[in-house]
Amino acid sequence: MTETLQTARLPGQGVRKQTAAAALTALGVVYGDIGTSTLYGLKQAVDAAGEPTPDTVIGIVSLILWALLLVVGLKYAILILRADNHGEGGIVALLALLDARGAPRGSWRASLLIVGLIGAALLYGDGVITPAISVLSAIEGLKIDAPGLAPMVVPITIAILASLFLVQRRGTEFIGSIFGPVMLVWFVAIGLLGLLGIMQTPGILAAISPHYAVAYLVHAGPGIAFAVLGAAFLALTGAEAMYADMGHFGRRPIQLGWFAIVLPALMLNYFGQGGLLLADPHAVENPFYLLAPRWAHYPMVAFATIATVIASQSIISGAYSLTQQAMQLGFLPRMRVQHTASHEKGQIYIPVVNWLLAAGTLAAVLTFGSSDALGGAYGIAVSMLMAVTTVLAALVALKWGYNPLMVAAVNGFFLVIELIFVAANMTKLIQGGWFPLLMAGVIAFLMLTWRTGWQLLEHQRSKLRQREDEFIAWVLDSPPIRLSGAAAIFTAASTGIPLGLTHHLRHNRVLHERVLLIASFSTDQPRVEPEHRVKLVPVGAGIIRVIFHFGFMETPDMMEGLKLACLEPELRGIDPQNITYYFRRVMVIPTREASGMAFWRKSLFAMMHLNANLPAAYFGVPPAQVVEVGLEVEI
Repeated sequence: MTETLQTARLPGQGVRKQTAAAALTALGVVYGDIGTSTLYGLKQAVDAAGEPTPDTVIGIVSLILWALLLVVGLKYAILILRADNHGEGGIVALLALLDARGAPRGSWRASLLIVGLIGAALLYGDGVITPAISVLSAIEGLKIDAPGLAPMVVPITIAILASLFLVQRRGTEFIGSIFGPVMLVWFVAIGLLGLLGIMQTPGILAAISPHYAVAYLVHAGPGIAFAVLGAAFLALTGAEAMYADMGHFGRRPIQLGWFAIVLPALMLNYFGQGGLLLADPHAVENPFYLLAPRWAHYPMVAFATIATVIASQSIISGAYSLTQQAMQLGFLPRMRVQHTASHEKGQIYIPVVNWLLAAGTLAAVLTFGSSDALGGAYGIAVSMLMAVTTVLAALVALKWGYNPLMVAAVNGFFLVIELIFVAANMTKLIQGGWFPLLMAGVIAFLMLTWRTGWQLLEHQRSKLRQREDEFIAWVLDSPPIRLSGAAAIFTAASTGIPLGLTHHLRHNRVLHERVLLIASFSTDQPRVEPEHRVKLVPVGAGIIRVIFHFGFMETPDMMEGLKLACLEPELRGIDPQNITYYFRRVMVIPTREASGMAFWRKSLFAMMHLNANLPAAYFGVPPAQVVEVGLEVEI
């Protein structure tokens, strides 16, 4: 009986071990950003308040504690993680759940698409600021014991960040394997440092009561209260990664990592910094590093630098993933995607995104020069993103049939909190908040221009395509010379005959014995099972339409898809390695006559289309098997 019970317990033990292992890995990928906010979060809030009086310190620590409990713990860890798209989270997953991209123009769901794309663009603004402020705040620890090194902070930060972006093309498999353990040690270390501060001044534990946070904000006055709220919000940055990275680790490991490790460590450290400030108000210069014994300052600077590099790497990898999803859903032009690990599909590198992030991050360091100055630029994008997520998640909950009153009460409560943070961060607009908003605005505008331009282009091409029955009748009435073997012609539509095939037959009067019309479409699901990947539609005269479906989290590997398709009886005998692949190279000609978009935006779309990655390269087709056909289309 005992043996039977032990055997029955094994599956549960295995699940727990897997959950614990995933939670450990998630510490580096998910919690790197919020875990390093202790370097600057409390300092910036106390600086915004002015004098670090006991009431101020206790009030701000209480404010940070309850913001972490409500916004991060309750909203993200417990509620928002439920709004998953087949296990995937993030803004793009929410847009897919709401079917926003399929909404008619002018409808309320089409407006949601604009809101969602702005939210996605805000992530890029966050991706530029996070590495800059994190690494700068870590290196600034050198100034405590060696003030003469102050002029070297920016050059050292530039060197570290430049090296980080330079190694991206080599992949992050090795670095990724040590993310979790390193961040586990980091959280243990900052928790222990916090305990030292609490033991020094136990009175800081009074901040557990939310009364002190409310009382401070009421008595501080609107101006100071908003400045403190905007600065204290820096302690929450990185919370959105919990939802965005849910698909990589699962809901349970992320929740376990937060409640068992991250939240206790952050609470201890913020309370410890508060206790230090109660004992020595002059420690406001840098309360995080001054918590540590003097002999540990330089080791902590090195350790903090490693932790901030891990946080930066997570943000950069997240930008790659977001870009890939946006390309799949038709919000961005095709870009070259490199897989840096043959056995791990999630590890990708997108050169264009890497160098644009590098330029933005280094520009932020050079422009602002310190973590204090960057604090003015940080927070606006993240707070707006949180508010957008709350609105979209509420709509998903209503779509899933939750009680409207409950949804309005719960999501309305969090939306009010987040709009207060947005308003507080708006006070930093002139000090630097314009920087991430400008970046997000440009990216959102480019996304909308690409999507609208692509719709106009497809509308024009649909009018040029020949009907299937007309084409088949033409082939049967005037039989062309049929070449042995098979040819594959890529098309953007699931109906009609591609214009390239019509031109080819009209001018050359030859046709392969077997012709595949290949179309690839992305679904609103993150991944598509192999049995649902391929759909075959006979057209006639040896022509078969092959429609592939890929999830928005997948890379459309057409060669692998064709190998799967050729197992079907209708395609038996076709070897994808011996097919001639025909692609169209479309030259977009903007005109003033057609409506739908301003001429200058059409010109911008034409430039984006011209510089997009070629379809053959994007779909992974061997160049030696490719024939390109030119085509001009006016929009």
